[in-house]
Amino acid sequence: MNKKLVSAFFWGALIGILGGLMGLGGAEFRLPVLTFLFGFATIHAVVINLVVSLVTVAASLSLRLESIDWLIPYLPIILTLLTGSLTGAFIGAGIASRIDEKKLDKIVAVLLGILAIIIIGESSFAPQNIECSPMVQMIVGVIAGLVIGLFSSMLGVAGGELIIPTIMLLYGLDIKIAGTLSLAISLPTILVGLSRYRKKEPFAILRPNFRFILWMAIGSIVGAALGKSMMGIISSEMLRIGLTGILSASAIKLYRKSLKSV
Repeated sequence: MNKKLVSAFFWGALIGILGGLMGLGGAEFRLPVLTFLFGFATIHAVVINLVVSLVTVAASLSLRLESIDWLIPYLPIILTLLTGSLTGAFIGAGIASRIDEKKLDKIVAVLLGILAIIIIGESSFAPQNIECSPMVQMIVGVIAGLVIGLFSSMLGVAGGELIIPTIMLLYGLDIKIAGTLSLAISLPTILVGLSRYRKKEPFAILRPNFRFILWMAIGSIVGAALGKSMMGIISSEMLRIGLTGILSASAIKLYRKSLKSV
């Protein structure tokens, strides 16, 4: 195994551990690694991130979901959020594949900065069910899904850090149930984003980097399992502060990169 594949597995595992410790997928931290450490162009890093996210989400869902029947009572929630997220993923991938790299770098930098704020904010945020009519609930759910889909396809993330609090706020569900529903919503959302990229030039990056992506995905799954088993060893609040710093620094670095002349 060459050095690049070992690095792919190592970083995939490390990100998986950090994500597992925090209850996240880790894709938001994988994007800066792909761009700054492995040198992929931002659009290529997004597509690779989507593929690795797809594998890790599918593995996580298969481990958490006892049966498909378990999802049936929650289908209205899933379908409401999917209505928005699938649309958002379609639109986001279209935007990302059309604009030049400098503009994409700026957009991704802003999205990373927003994610940093969300992640640090969640440590002091206790979601409580918002009382509203079914119609308002549906409209807000679709809009929230749209935003989640945009984040997913433009960063290559599963979007759990956005989906879970949305489900808890809108529907008053337990965090564990929200986490499983998040995976069920993320899977088709990622697939739509990838299908949108499939006929675009950035998708071509996958074939020559197949083994790299495979080893990073394997590392991510192994790391996520280890991270979940290590929960409680390291303070999640300290992790959130540290990883928020990483996201913020990455956002600043990516924005500065977009300002440099070609």
